[in-house]
Amino acid sequence: MQYAIELYFDPETEQQLRHLSERIAKEGLSTRFLDWKTRPHLTLACFSDVDEAACSAALAAFARSRRPWPACIGSVGMFTDTKVIFASPVMTEGMYQFQREVHQALHAFDTAGWDWYLPDRWLPHCTLALMRDDPPEAFYRASELVLREFRKMNGMFRALGLVKVTFPVEEVFTVPLGDS
Repeated sequence: MQYAIELYFDPETEQQLRHLSERIAKEGLSTRFLDWKTRPHLTLACFSDVDEAACSAALAAFARSRRPWPACIGSVGMFTDTKVIFASPVMTEGMYQFQREVHQALHAFDTAGWDWYLPDRWLPHCTLALMRDDPPEAFYRASELVLREFRKMNGMFRALGLVKVTFPVEEVFTVPLGDS
């Protein structure tokens, strides 16, 4: 089983990001991302397998020692090889450090095969559309739609989650940061 650690936004920011995915679906371009039934998030780490109880306990201890912090979503982009459209946070050294600390706290779990989520290789992004199986023209139209409608967002990072990477995604455990 594959698992991920996700960083979640405040409800208003989540809704603004979800709205862009819903617009792509409403235009008949792609529903695949919405079909996964996942919340808008940044993936911090992926694991080939975990003991859910042990990982949840470690994640809870980690989250209790952290506080919510500002999230600025400042740009959009795409992975053209996999036809993924995403929004990107404005990165700070603190965010990179937070991701490194997540990996340190969960070092006992297997990250083999997930190199792009390791510290110093991480490209943080919030997926808006998964279009690998959609026609190329739909990908271009969805990209144009996001470019037209995206507006910079200021919110908060509020919680961490452990999810099973299944279809649809299954939230195993969610914990607020600090006292949020």
